[in-house]
Amino acid sequence: MSGRFPIEDVSPSVACGRYPAKAVVDEIVPVSARAYREGHDALGCNVVWLGPDGGARPFTRMRPGEPGQDTWHATIRPDTVGEWEFAVEAFQDPYLTWQNAVTKKIAAGQGAAELANDLAEGVRVLTAAVDLVPPADADRVRAAVAALDDTALDLPRRVAPALELADLLWDHPVRELVTTGERHRIWVDRPRALYSAWYEFFPRSEGAVPATVDEPARSGTFLTAIDRLRGVAAMGFDVLYLPPIHPIGRVNRKGPNNSLTAGPDDVGSPWAIGAAEGGHDAIHPDLGTPADFRAFVAAAAEEGLEVAMDLALQCAPDHPWVTEHPEWFTTRADGSIAYAENPPKKYQDIYPLNFDNDPDGIRAEVLRVVLHWVGEGIKIFRVDNPHTKPFDFWHSLIAEVKRVDPDVLFLAEAFTRPAIMHGLGKIGFTQSYTYFTWRTSAAEMRAYCEELVAAADYMRPNFWPNTPDILHSSLQHGGPPMFKIRAVLAALLSPSWGMYAGFELFEHVARPGAEEYLDNEKYELRPRDWAAAEAQGRSLAPFIATLNRIRRENPALHRLRNLRFHDIDNPALLCWSKHDPETGNTVIVVCSFDPQTVQWGNTTLDMPALGFDWHERFSVRDELTGAGYDWGQRNPVRLDPYLQPAHVLTVRRPAPPPAPEPAATAPVALTVEAVPEELSGGTAATRPAQPDGLPSEPATADARPRPRRGKGRKRGDVPTAPARKDARWTS
Repeated sequence: MSGRFPIEDVSPSVACGRYPAKAVVDEIVPVSARAYREGHDALGCNVVWLGPDGGARPFTRMRPGEPGQDTWHATIRPDTVGEWEFAVEAFQDPYLTWQNAVTKKIAAGQGAAELANDLAEGVRVLTAAVDLVPPADADRVRAAVAALDDTALDLPRRVAPALELADLLWDHPVRELVTTGERHRIWVDRPRALYSAWYEFFPRSEGAVPATVDEPARSGTFLTAIDRLRGVAAMGFDVLYLPPIHPIGRVNRKGPNNSLTAGPDDVGSPWAIGAAEGGHDAIHPDLGTPADFRAFVAAAAEEGLEVAMDLALQCAPDHPWVTEHPEWFTTRADGSIAYAENPPKKYQDIYPLNFDNDPDGIRAEVLRVVLHWVGEGIKIFRVDNPHTKPFDFWHSLIAEVKRVDPDVLFLAEAFTRPAIMHGLGKIGFTQSYTYFTWRTSAAEMRAYCEELVAAADYMRPNFWPNTPDILHSSLQHGGPPMFKIRAVLAALLSPSWGMYAGFELFEHVARPGAEEYLDNEKYELRPRDWAAAEAQGRSLAPFIATLNRIRRENPALHRLRNLRFHDIDNPALLCWSKHDPETGNTVIVVCSFDPQTVQWGNTTLDMPALGFDWHERFSVRDELTGAGYDWGQRNPVRLDPYLQPAHVLTVRRPAPPPAPEPAATAPVALTVEAVPEELSGGTAATRPAQPDGLPSEPATADARPRPRRGKGRKRGDVPTAPARKDARWTS
């Protein structure tokens, strides 16, 4: 106990407050707590919060949760980047205590004489409230005080003005015996930390010239890669991620398909960093000069693309660090330096760093390297295998970098045990790769996404259907419909998603016995004829552009916490929605997991999660086809993977009925009904929180009980054309 009233189970709180929770600028952040008191007097709660500049923001009143659970909920909305602090306060609310007592006693038939002490208490409370409400409302409070004191009025007229102040004194309460809980931290990033669309390409492949009998292959450069930027931007991406751009080692260089022997013209893996030309702060001479790199970054910015760089803390055997700092590596019993292994895979061209030999030296050098690239305008780093480096190293490095520039973001590329992936999010990584690629059924995907939503205070997922290392069997064998399916799932389940170049060309041929591409671009140049593919209809680029346009135009898709799943009676289908309470924007998606067969299903929508009552109907527009439907709680759907494997439905809310003409009415005598003790406080206090902690719409005096769930009309999909199977399947 640290005060008059207990305050427990405060959220968001990460690792018992050891690390800050996460949010982005203008994100609605739910805050909850459990607080209670002895006896029957009313308790109130509020959130107080401080911005990164230490300035206090107006406190936010918390609303009671489910009756009898003593939970309280509010939302806050940080408006600038940096570390925020908040605390929950509990206080005695004398106005709600007075209101509850007076309404009950009047309902029980007590008169003014019996309520003399209550009326006097009301005068005391409202007199204190005069200085707390906005100046424009002070006269209303004074009038209520005067009415309570006026013995010439009958009892209903004496108390009515005071009871009408419920909403005003909810927002500007009289607070007594205030107890302040412990402070909690929230790190607030710029919006791209949560909502982003990534595209990965190798600049050395863009503009590359294949080898001929007479000439060796010629690498693309930053300047030739500029020609690809417009195509990437046209698909709607906003982050362009580059694999390592540094010199590539020549010692133990790998050949095509990870072979142990490289020919004189083989380019090697960009992740084998370092050679005579330099290390992590240098640029591969085949790609161009530092001035060329700056020109590339500037050209990307003109197309609306922010360049992200790879941060891979490993070295080729001929990296300058190996000779200058041999103590930074692991020496084996025979005196050789240990190379990287992930049995049965061997990476003879890579030496991992040993952070235990000289931790201070390594940390200082890595910080220098990162800040060097920050100085070159890079604010996003995709971090290779962070789970193989010490956690305290990342915690300190990220904190140091953000002290210099709080806009820098870090994406963790870690496919490992769940606790470690979550731990990386807790210690400061901005985003995380996930197991999305391996969740291949509707039930698996729903369970996994619900796990991620539960971790939204610290872990922001980034869904990738493919990477240079990962070509899942579903893409190898699912045909073009599966590429659409995985793109819909990645782009519309998570606010951040990404794809590696070639996905839009349906590249699907794997190295035998491996879950990775044949002729992997990690080890060789791979120029592609993008324009020809689009002209011949062999590109998914227009579909990808549509998905990213839908994401951009619908603010509900910019968030993770609002992801809700709905029941559907076919296990091959997944139904989910996202609703933005501020704008009312709502998107419903139904997606098939079957790339071969037409699937039917019937939805059972959670209507309150969509902002509707159970009996209501609404219209929807399919953003993929333009078709419109009349929907309610239950709706049949039909998905043909060879037409469109998903519905992406934006909700059109019915127009409110016209307001009735005002009619003159005679004054009505005040009738006061008792208020349940758990929800004492009248209209303002009877606004329960939604399950996600976001406040419901205000209750009204004529609020009706929730109607029984009706079946409604079953008007769903009407196919407009017979199913057509497109057998085209290109590599």
